[in-house]
Amino acid sequence: MAFIVIGIAVLLGLYMAWGIGANDVANSMADAVGSRAITIKRAVIAAGICEFAGALLVGSHVTDTVRKGIVSTEQLAGSPETLVIGMACALLAAAVWLHVATWMGVPVSTTHSIIGAVAGFGVVAAGWGAVHWGKIGQIVASWFISPVAGGILAFIIFKLISRSILGRERPARAAIKVTPYIVFFAVVVVVLATVYKGLQHIVAERAAWLSGHVAVLLSLGIGLAAALVARILLKRYLSGRDRLSWADQVELVERVFAPLVVITSCSVAFAHGANDVANAVGPLAAVVDIVRSGTVQMKVHVPAWILALGGAGIVLGLATYGYRVMHTVGTKITQITPSRGVAADIAATTTVLICTRLKLPVSTTHTLVGAIMGIGLARGLGAVNKRVARDIFTSWLITVPAAALLSIVFFLVARLLLLGSIAKIVQAAAAAGG
Repeated sequence: MAFIVIGIAVLLGLYMAWGIGANDVANSMADAVGSRAITIKRAVIAAGICEFAGALLVGSHVTDTVRKGIVSTEQLAGSPETLVIGMACALLAAAVWLHVATWMGVPVSTTHSIIGAVAGFGVVAAGWGAVHWGKIGQIVASWFISPVAGGILAFIIFKLISRSILGRERPARAAIKVTPYIVFFAVVVVVLATVYKGLQHIVAERAAWLSGHVAVLLSLGIGLAAALVARILLKRYLSGRDRLSWADQVELVERVFAPLVVITSCSVAFAHGANDVANAVGPLAAVVDIVRSGTVQMKVHVPAWILALGGAGIVLGLATYGYRVMHTVGTKITQITPSRGVAADIAATTTVLICTRLKLPVSTTHTLVGAIMGIGLARGLGAVNKRVARDIFTSWLITVPAAALLSIVFFLVARLLLLGSIAKIVQAAAAAGG
C-alpha cells in the first residue's frame, strides 16, 4: 500500500513539474523566440537542456518540508498522515491551476501556485493560525515590486541602447563602440545570477569560497573577456557596413544582438531549473519521506532520482505545451526585437539578482513580463497590448486564491476518503523505524 501512495505522489509531482515546464519555463525563452533570434523548436531544446541541468546538477538536495515555511510544521507534526494528504493535494491543486493558466496562454508564478495550495490545505488542516500570513503578505507585495522594478530597468536599458546605437546616424559604427559594454554588463549579471541564484545550493553546501568578492571578481573577469571577444567579432562583422542605408545597418545590428538574447535567456532557464524544481520535488520528497519513516522532518533530503524526475517533467511540459505561454509573452505583449529582448533579459536578471541578495521575494515570471512591458512602454503606451496585459495581471492576482481553493476542495475529499488508510501506512512505517 505504501508503494501505491508513493507512486501516486510521484505522478502528482511529475504533473506539477510538467505544469512548471509548460508555463514558467516558457517565459525564460520568450524573448529569444519573440525576437526571432531562435526558433521555437531550438528554444525548447536549449531551455530543456538548461532546465534539466539546473534541476539535476545544482537543484537543492535539501528542501523545507512545507514549501517556503508557509504552514507551521509543528502544528502538523502530530498528524503526519494529514501532511501526506495535504502535500499531495497541494501538488494536484497547483498543477491543475498551472494547466488551466497554460491553456489560457497566461504566464503565472509556479512558486505562488504551490504556496497558495499549501496555505489552502494548511488553513483547513490546522487553522488560520498555522499559516504564516507575513509570508503571504510578502508575496502580495511582490506582485507589484517585481514587474515595476523589472519594467523600469528595462525601460532605461532599452532607451540607452536606442540612443547610443539604434538612434545614431551610423548604427553599425556605434554598435562596434557600444555593444562590447553591453556584453560586459550582460555577462557580469548572468555570471553573478548563475552563482547566487542558479548555484546557490552548491555554493552554500560545498563551495562557500565561490561567493562574495570571489564571485564578483570572477564575473568581472569573464565579462571583460567576453567584451574583448565581442569587440573583435563586431569589427569583423560591421566594419565598413556604415556605408549601407540606415535601415540595413539597424537590421545588421539587431542580428548582432541575437546570440546575446539567446545566451541571457538560457541563463534564466538554468537558474529557473535549479530553483523552481523544488516547487514540484519539495512536496513530493516530503510525502515520500513521511510514508517511509512515519515522522515529519523539518528538513527533507531530496534523492537524485526525484530531482531527475522533476527535471524530466519540466522538459516534457516545455516540449509539449510550452509554446502557448511562449507565444503570449514573446509576441502578444509587445513587439520584440533582439535588442529589446536583451534589454528585457538583462533587466529581469538584474532585478531578480538584486532582490535575491536583499532577500526580497520576487517572481522571475512577474519580473520578466514587467520588463517586456517596460521595453514596450519605451516606444510609447500604444506599443503595449493592454488587453493581454490586463489578462496577465488578473491571472497573477487570482493565482494564490485559486490554488488555495482547489487545494481545500481536494484536501477535504481526500481526507474523507483516505485518512484512515494513510494513517495505517504511516503508523506501520513509524513502528518499523522505531
